[in-house]
Amino acid sequence: MKREKLSSRLGFILLSAGCAIGLGNIWRFPYMVGKYGGGAFVLVYLFFLIILGLPIIVMEYSVGRGSQKSIAQSFHVLEKKGQKWHLFSYVAMAGNYLLVMFYTTIAGWMLAYFVKMLKGDFIGLSPDQVGNVFTSLQADPVASVFWMILIVIIGCGICAVGLQRGVEKVTKVMMGLLLGVMVLLVIKSLSLDNAMKGVEFYLIPDFNILKENGIFNAIYGAMGQAFFTLSIGMGGMAIFGSYIDKKHSLTGEGLRVLILDTFVAVMAGLIIFPACMSFNVDAGSGPGLVFVTLPNIFNAMDGGQIWGTLFFVFMNFAALSTIIAVFENIVSFTIDLFQWSRKKSVILNFVIIVIGSIPCAIGFSILSGFQPLGAGSAVLDLLDFLVSNVIMPLGSLVFLFFCTRKSGWGWKNFITEANAGEGLSFPERARFYVSWILPLIVIFIFLFGLWEKLL
Repeated sequence: MKREKLSSRLGFILLSAGCAIGLGNIWRFPYMVGKYGGGAFVLVYLFFLIILGLPIIVMEYSVGRGSQKSIAQSFHVLEKKGQKWHLFSYVAMAGNYLLVMFYTTIAGWMLAYFVKMLKGDFIGLSPDQVGNVFTSLQADPVASVFWMILIVIIGCGICAVGLQRGVEKVTKVMMGLLLGVMVLLVIKSLSLDNAMKGVEFYLIPDFNILKENGIFNAIYGAMGQAFFTLSIGMGGMAIFGSYIDKKHSLTGEGLRVLILDTFVAVMAGLIIFPACMSFNVDAGSGPGLVFVTLPNIFNAMDGGQIWGTLFFVFMNFAALSTIIAVFENIVSFTIDLFQWSRKKSVILNFVIIVIGSIPCAIGFSILSGFQPLGAGSAVLDLLDFLVSNVIMPLGSLVFLFFCTRKSGWGWKNFITEANAGEGLSFPERARFYVSWILPLIVIFIFLFGLWEKLL
């Protein structure tokens, strides 16, 4: 079966960026920036994004382009006879399924909130009543499952149309609209009273706040955010590498994706912090910020229903861009493993994803008694932990060792693939760093993440 290809370089960059740009960019990054000293944290984050994220993303691209396969078969193609690197492919495939099984629930909530904001359901509600809307949505198993299934239908429907006509075309339009809506929201947020205080708090370095919250905590937070924001370690980037030609080197392409990912994260903060400062509310982290704090701000804002609807358009595009990218990766598993048609692969995976996502969708209602990570946790938290704290770091280690060790694909093969084409080359002198130092950093992130969650 002939390998499908993307029609343009722009499609490749936007698809990769869409996979990286997710809900963590929107609420987690701004919160961490505020917590750890504004611009001071941004500088630390950008440093780790380059030294941690960029090498691994280039390795994923190289494995994908070198094998012309998804993670389901890429190690089979590139490993030497008798080697067992391909065993990780099953872990990576499982990781992608686990990721969509909780991400579809969150995206479903986003879609529900877009509809509620569009209908004006929040108008006239007190802050407590706005908070109850989210609690009620979580506690309603029928509603949560309905919105989750709708998200799966949208994602699978786009993948079924085809790589170029469906996935690439829709992602281009969606990412363009996401950036356009984001600019409008930034302009509105910056026009509010006291908005500049929010900008100062957000972007001007305050090393005293950095010290108060612990320099080590800030460094670990920046490392973790840089690492997890790119969705690396599970073949999410490798699949897009398999869809492009050798006209351009992969380091330059990876850098462009990093810049776009960071741009969206920084702009999200320019929407949230000025608005929160203007209405004198705390930019708390997690779902509460998006589903409770911001709807209250829109209620108090002139034309708030319009701006609130636009904000949830923005949030839905961010969520769907990730879901479409991961769905495409999952569909490609079945195509590569069984040589099935795209439509047949989509139908099978639609059923698997819907059934697999139900426990998470009812995790705050029917399964609320199941608290796997301690009091207050849910199925969603367990799946997020397995993907973010276990599979992603271990997968990144596999890519690092596979691309730098003679017992794997090897440095020579990796560097030849990464530097094929025009553009920025992966530096040969970085070999010692990516072979020995970077794996130690990833192991530290992995072990500290386990310690933080489990002890």
